[in-house]
Amino acid sequence: MAPAEATGARKSAAGRDDRRGTRRGGRRRAFEVLYGLTFTPAETPAALQRAFAEAPRAVDGEAGDRQDFAWELVTGVWARRADLDAIITRFSRHWKIGRIARIELTILRLALFEILHLPDVPPKVAINEAVELAKRYGDENSKNFVNGILDAVARAVDDGSLGIR
Repeated sequence: MAPAEATGARKSAAGRDDRRGTRRGGRRRAFEVLYGLTFTPAETPAALQRAFAEAPRAVDGEAGDRQDFAWELVTGVWARRADLDAIITRFSRHWKIGRIARIELTILRLALFEILHLPDVPPKVAINEAVELAKRYGDENSKNFVNGILDAVARAVDDGSLGIR
């Protein structure tokens, strides 16, 4: 079995690993759904599922793997918002959750979920992807703000002071 097949990744016609693109697209979709939920929160799992299904990208014919990864991210972040926000508060010196812009807060929640709860996603990857989302959706300061908090969290995970992983 080829290495790509053993890991579940597929190669495109150009020989590129499609798993990265699938995950990147899934992250973008999850970000868009979660960002929308900052305006119209889902109070129940059924409402969350409806919000996910009704999000614009759902009609674009997304691949199943991308949809599955996006759903895993959305449900994971949604279920752990309070815990993720507590960590963001701890590492965002002088910034209360209410003062953090919705875009950055959504990106931070998403990346923290990956760092803390998806062992197959290396923290560096989660941070890099979060910075890319911040560049795409945030302002000129977003990427530095997001990177600073996530880097501090990753160091705390590595040195055991966060008590996770």
